[in-house]
Amino acid sequence: MASIDAGVRIAVIPLHLQKRISKPNHMARPQIGLALGGGFARGIAHAGVLRVFERSGISLHCITGVSAGSIVAAAYASGVSPDEIARAGSAVRFRDVARWSLCRTGFMATERMARFLRHLLKTHRFEEMRIPLGVVATDLCTGEAVSFRDVGDVFVPIRGSCAYPGLFQPVRSGDRLLVDGAMSMEIPAMQARELGATHVISVALPAPKIRRPPSDVFQVIRRCFQIMQGRSERGWREVSDLVIAPDLGTIEWDSFESGPDMVKAGEAAALAALPVIESWFLEESSELTA
Repeated sequence: MASIDAGVRIAVIPLHLQKRISKPNHMARPQIGLALGGGFARGIAHAGVLRVFERSGISLHCITGVSAGSIVAAAYASGVSPDEIARAGSAVRFRDVARWSLCRTGFMATERMARFLRHLLKTHRFEEMRIPLGVVATDLCTGEAVSFRDVGDVFVPIRGSCAYPGLFQPVRSGDRLLVDGAMSMEIPAMQARELGATHVISVALPAPKIRRPPSDVFQVIRRCFQIMQGRSERGWREVSDLVIAPDLGTIEWDSFESGPDMVKAGEAAALAALPVIESWFLEESSELTA
């Protein structure tokens, strides 16, 4: 995998995956799919990436997300602007999306998140989104990734995708118990491909490097999560054509007050990636005139 700038990496789809994924006609205009990873408050950086794309006239064919990325993806797909997403993300606090609740399966319930989403999103159903939306959660019992798309209400899928194990209680959807989508699929690049994207851009929000041993149960769980995701990272990278990783430095997972800095980091990473994205359209133009 080559690196073109700090925080921006390129991945080439290997031959064995090319056989499995339907490949478009090279003469067709690139259909860009954006896959957003999680990171709780750090997900605000996604707004910076979207802001640069809009300013540069880069339209998306579809957008997918897990955990915090699912909230940003749903907001943007529903018609909320990147600036509005940035403002809402910077202003949100724990009490807006969850409440303390004594339960054996988690310390916090997320019913309040539905209220937050109802105010943020311009539409609340997959089939009403202005561009195709995908959300991935994890089935707690089977460990399988559960893909939500096309039709239905978005509230339960997003709440499930954001249900960080140990902190938030699992969310029931039919006969499934859902937890954080990043448990089974750190970044939903494959889902973007399944929604018809010819070129998939994944946005990863790596956690700060560990400088001292975890000091409480939540830090232990978070560190275990990071180790697990590192083991599965190769899969989503192989399905991505481009990976953008904003440099968020030491900003922690719950630092909502650092929203403006995270947006700037997302913008910087997206600007560095623009030459690669623009080259896809130049290739299309050259093929059409050949």
